[in-house]
Amino acid sequence: MPEEGIETQELKEKLDESEEHAHGEKAAAPWILWLSMSTAIIAVLAAIASLESGAYANDAIVQKNDAILHQSKADDAWSYYQAKGIKAVVYETQPDSKWHDAAEKEKKAQEELRTQAEKEQDVVKEMDEKSEQSLHVHHQFAKSVTISQVAIALAAIAALTRRKAMWWVSLAAGAAGAWFFILGFLAH
Repeated sequence: MPEEGIETQELKEKLDESEEHAHGEKAAAPWILWLSMSTAIIAVLAAIASLESGAYANDAIVQKNDAILHQSKADDAWSYYQAKGIKAVVYETQPDSKWHDAAEKEKKAQEELRTQAEKEQDVVKEMDEKSEQSLHVHHQFAKSVTISQVAIALAAIAALTRRKAMWWVSLAAGAAGAWFFILGFLAH
């Protein structure tokens, strides 16, 4: 029976040590709580930035596709314009004067095609500019996501190692991520 008393005494001592250790943990708990909250905020900003980044990347692709479609229409119009010009020259070189009226009709049609082709070229330029702008905004949000992920990783290291200085580094990285988050909305 005396052995049980010794084991009980050892168990009591271990419980006391655990309690003291737990009190020590509670002393560090306030900044750990703030670390958790700041990490959650950074994670929310990163999630929103990720959605915005993807949306702007998709917009850039659609706008570039529209530019390509309009470039194709402009190329078709320019080709038709050239064909009308060739036809007009052929008609003008005919000795019979009845072909001269046909040449004038071709020249008139050619001018309409020129106007159409130039309008399509303007749309191409506009869509290319919109695509570039969307890509610029996408990059701002993508930078925010990347930097925020680094901040979250640093916060995890701070929590695991109980190093408050690492948390401050995490907060600095989170602030940089928030800065690019704001730049993304301002760039829009």
